[in-house]
Amino acid sequence: MTTHFQYGDNNGVYADAEADKSFAFDDQSIRKGFIRKVYLILMAQLLITFGFVSVFTFSKATQEWAQHNPALVWIALAVLIVTMICMACCESVRRKTPLNFIFLFLFTIAESFLLGIIAGTYQADEVLMAIGITAAVSLGLTLFALQTKYDFTMCGGVLVACLVVFVIFGIISIFFADKILGLVYASLGALLFSVYLVYDTQLMLGGNHKYSISPEEYIFAALNLYLDIVNIFMYILSIIGLARS
Repeated sequence: MTTHFQYGDNNGVYADAEADKSFAFDDQSIRKGFIRKVYLILMAQLLITFGFVSVFTFSKATQEWAQHNPALVWIALAVLIVTMICMACCESVRRKTPLNFIFLFLFTIAESFLLGIIAGTYQADEVLMAIGITAAVSLGLTLFALQTKYDFTMCGGVLVACLVVFVIFGIISIFFADKILGLVYASLGALLFSVYLVYDTQLMLGGNHKYSISPEEYIFAALNLYLDIVNIFMYILSIIGLARS
């Protein structure tokens, strides 16, 4: 969350309109630089991820290689969990360069590998359709977050509650192999993370929104947006697969 400092002394040396404009301009410049950095990191992550997805989707040899080396799945899962916990819980890991980029790169590679394996179980046209829909949805929601007057940053508590219910629903649905239930679960997942994408985008933007992320947390901001988009893709792919099965 950003902190607003009051500049000046008791004599009001800095308490003039031009100084206030200058400080406001500096804050906007920092925020714009922060947003650019976040989106550059996000684009690099998505290029890596969908590069993996493409390889696993169109290369049968890669799919067979992954099937013959199941230990790699567990290694990737372990790397994913460890790096995510470290970045989420340790401020020094998120903010210290180049350690933050190393952890983010390892996390992205692990996530991309696992997502590639999942995508490899679907038909190529289904994966391409899911990528196209995800790109359109993500772009539309980002533009909506930029333009809307509604402040979604105040919905953090509600979203966490919805996520907990969603996870419990997912655990219960494991024991009931039903197509309709699977479609409902995937649809709710796509909807939930679509709202999360708007929420995380507005947190990054700052400005008139009630809550915002500190410009020093560019790794955390990029990670949030990346996870939102990846989850939207996974659930849309699941919907397409179930609908065509």
